[in-house]
Amino acid sequence: MIAAIGLMSGTSLDGLDICLAQFWKDNFCWKFKIIKAETIAYPDSLENQLRDSIHLSSQELLALNSSYGFYLGEKVKEFISENNLPQVNLVASHGHTVFHQPKRKFTLQIGDGRAIKLTTGLPVVYDFRSQDVLMGGNGAPLVPIGDEYLFPDYNACINLGGFSNISFTSENKRIAFDVCPVNIILNKLSRNLSQKFDENGDFARKGKIDDLLLKKLNSLDFYSQNFPKSLGIEWCNTHIFPLFEDEDPNDLLATFTEHIACQISEVINQFQLKKVLLTGGGTYNTFLIEKLQNKTKAELVIPEKDIIDFKEALIFAFMGVLRLNNEINVLSSATGSYKDHCSGIIA
Repeated sequence: MIAAIGLMSGTSLDGLDICLAQFWKDNFCWKFKIIKAETIAYPDSLENQLRDSIHLSSQELLALNSSYGFYLGEKVKEFISENNLPQVNLVASHGHTVFHQPKRKFTLQIGDGRAIKLTTGLPVVYDFRSQDVLMGGNGAPLVPIGDEYLFPDYNACINLGGFSNISFTSENKRIAFDVCPVNIILNKLSRNLSQKFDENGDFARKGKIDDLLLKKLNSLDFYSQNFPKSLGIEWCNTHIFPLFEDEDPNDLLATFTEHIACQISEVINQFQLKKVLLTGGGTYNTFLIEKLQNKTKAELVIPEKDIIDFKEALIFAFMGVLRLNNEINVLSSATGSYKDHCSGIIA
């Protein structure tokens, strides 16, 4: 049995997810138990730095990479000491994504793992995505390895985070790809209403769908591309935000929520998926879930809160365990790289 802490900072900047879990094998099948998990809200100053990091100079970005790494290390130390946790064997950190351009062979997740190691004294695995991008992959999605081994009872797993991604098994291969933006758009629109997010989808529920905008969104080239494929903030800046004109934020939220439901349900129905696990912050958007359920006959399963909130952090902890064991933790069928591989830098 090995105990690992997973760290996840999503593009929607909800905060830092920390998850301590134990992993073991039972009859050659991986099992897990979440021991403790929590989300730590970012101070406003750090949240703003991370949100604006794509615009920083190279020197400012390098400084943030270091300072954010030390911040992560301090939060891990506090997490361990305040909760009287059992022995921790390693920390696995996703980092915070600044750039993601796999076609140009680079992706960047800041939060230097060496700073986490220096602060905590624990082995750290970090930078899980770069190797896959260099191998011709999208560097995303990475969680399908955890979906495959830790959640085998579902036909598919869908995460509703900054972006929505899906993974499922087809013809003995784990297929995965990003479906569409979710909270990275909804949260930005909500800030126009002086809110960090659209709680329960209440603002969207008040709005009216703009049919012309919806048609433009659903016609974007990305949705007709073959998988594997992935999305980043750069794509949203180029293809989504320019479509938004100066109209009622409620209407924009209503229209984009409808767009999300259209894209996700289309994938579920196309592959005739019967039992789907939903996780991520978007799962709490009851208006979105209602819309999604109305567009598909699939059983949409909303699990316990720890799985909803911390599944990605849990799986990065699992990926760290696989990395220390030199086992495959990235699936080429999900990312498009030329072979399955074992990824992550060890500090």
